[in-house]
This record gives sequence, structure tokens and C-alpha cells, in this order.
Amino acid sequence: MAARPAATPRWLTDAEQQAWIAVAQLVLQLPGALDAQLQRDSGVNLFEYLTLSRLSMAPDRLLRMSALAELTGGSLSRLSNVVKRLEQRGFVRREPDPADGRYTNAILTTEGWDKVVAAAPGHVEAVRHLVLDPLGPAQIAALGEIGEQLRAHVRGECAAPPPAETDC
Repeated sequence: MAARPAATPRWLTDAEQQAWIAVAQLVLQLPGALDAQLQRDSGVNLFEYLTLSRLSMAPDRLLRMSALAELTGGSLSRLSNVVKRLEQRGFVRREPDPADGRYTNAILTTEGWDKVVAAAPGHVEAVRHLVLDPLGPAQIAALGEIGEQLRAHVRGECAAPPPAETDC
């Protein structure tokens, strides 16, 4: 059987290349900058903070591990490792879900609440300084929409190339 010829790559235009490089550099630089601030000021890394923060906003400060993984943008495996470390530090505890023992709940402890409350002001200031302050209200709205659209696409919510009139 003969090999099929490869399709011609859809090379990036100059404008697409510029946009892609800007996004790639941001994706590589921003987590490190936010992580450094959190480590320096609060002794937690960015993913630990996001985990504590999401739990702090949940009803009863409790979430199923699968839901928490979704909210933090991490895999269940990565989240399990982080929650184990947070549990060892007294910030989180895990318990079987009483409604369905096949699931595990992560629960923010009082110590975890205190940690996230203490870390939040510095983190919010860093987010404002690094991401929001250079933008106007319309740009912030567009950034949110673009970020959500790309996040959904990367997660596979848009399986095929979209028609021009869809959001994916």
C-alpha cells in the first residue's frame, strides 16, 4: 500500500504568528511569576493556592475530588498528590462521600481557610498587577471570553473545526 502524501501545513500568517508567540510566552511566564509570589509570601505554590481557593468558595468548603480537579484545571492524579501534601500540612482533609462511597470529598480545614485568607490579598494584587491592570474593561471581558473559548477547545469540547458562526 502506498503512503498517502501529507497534507500541506496551514502555516501561520504574520498576525497569527505574533498572536501565537504572545500567548505561548504568557502561558510559560505567568504561572512562574504567580507561583513565585505565592511561594515567597505564603509558602504555597500556585496549584496549591488554586486548590485551597476553590475549596474556600465551595458550599461547606467541600468538593468531590473530581469536581475540584475540574475547577483547578488539573488531572485527578495531580490533584491527589497536591491534596495529599495539603492534608499533611493540615489544610485539607479527605473523606468518602457519604452520598456515594465511590467518591472522595476534599474538605478545607480551619487551618486551610486561614492559609487561603492570608494568601489571597497578595495573590489578588499580583493578578491585578500582572494581568488586569494593563487592560481596559473591554479587554478584560474579551480576555475572559477568549480564555474560556480556548480552554474549552483544548479540553476537547469542540471536536471538529467549527463553522464560522459558532463559539468553538
